[in-house]
Amino acid sequence: MTILEQQSSEPSRKLPKWLGWGMIAVSFLGFLDASYLTATHYLGNEIACSILKGCETVTTSSYATWGPIPVALLGAIYYLTVLVLLIAHWDTGRQFPAKLAAYLTVGGFLFSLWFVYLQIWVIGAICIYCMASAISSSLLFIGGMSALAYFRPGRSVIS
Repeated sequence: MTILEQQSSEPSRKLPKWLGWGMIAVSFLGFLDASYLTATHYLGNEIACSILKGCETVTTSSYATWGPIPVALLGAIYYLTVLVLLIAHWDTGRQFPAKLAAYLTVGGFLFSLWFVYLQIWVIGAICIYCMASAISSSLLFIGGMSALAYFRPGRSVIS
């Protein structure tokens, strides 16, 4: 059975409202955060960092880009992808987009752990916007795992 055949034969079951809307909100906030960091990178502007003073150190480090691509742009693409998949799930009622979004949150969470490690132990500075992204991806990971548990046959999660 192909993925498309499996997708078309799966039952229509939406995530509970609190979980679906919560994940949509968090992915939107993560997108805004990563987009701000991406814009400041490309515009060459200084980051407004009033709480912690490590933003400039982190965002100008060698770890802030992969080749010519800022890591923040990859984050913005990640959050936007999760957001679009969740909206597609909410619009169609199909499980496949929500499951795909849930699996993507694993990667987002692991990358966030790596970047938090780099900030604390390698760079020696903390970027508040980067930490906000790490919190967003952690919340999406928790939501994603809850979504997978919700869709698991014979299992239920509090609606």
